Amino acid sequence: MSFDKTITVALTGASGIQYGLRLIDALISAQCRVYVLMSKPAKVVMGMDTDIPVPARTSDVQKDFSERYAAKEGQLFAFGQEQWTAPIASGSGAPDAMVICPCTTGTLAAVAAGNCNNLLERAADVVLKERRKLIVMPREMPFSSIHLENMLRLANAGAVIMPPNPAFYNLPQTVDELIDFVVARVLDQLDIEQSLMPVWGSEILDEKK
Repeated sequence: MSFDKTITVALTGASGIQYGLRLIDALISAQCRVYVLMSKPAKVVMGMDTDIPVPARTSDVQKDFSERYAAKEGQLFAFGQEQWTAPIASGSGAPDAMVICPCTTGTLAAVAAGNCNNLLERAADVVLKERRKLIVMPREMPFSSIHLENMLRLANAGAVIMPPNPAFYNLPQTVDELIDFVVARVLDQLDIEQSLMPVWGSEILDEKK
């Protein structure tokens, strides 16, 4: 079975894993193939920030996420941090895009420095060198000058820096709506059609039809 796009979603140990999980859900619904990278700290945060059972092994991540998000056969794959045979470790297997959501400042620094000490760092390095889209979503506040310099370095290399900052002009009533706003903006960056949030000014266009 063919899928519209292939997107890598990397979950790291910053608070805000809900954004990454919702993004995986939305990408599966949009008929994309999804590669999942989940660091050990991300599993710790998942246990703290959600009531979702934390998968112990990479095979459990693939099985549990596939079932949770109703992925079709061959639509969702999970890779371990030392799985150097994964397609995303090479430019010949680079995805259409990669999103690090949420992104710790440690991961931010490692990717900005070009480190390839694990598969997540290598996958990000591959996406940059192959001129594919890398979206980095640092979840920290306040930012130090070190954080800002690392973001600038990545932006200069072609990455898109998207701190998960929800807006309030849509008058959100739930936490899920705040999460959906951020995920909708990511889908827009990936050029994937979404209905989570309307386009700014769309109500004016609708009135003029």
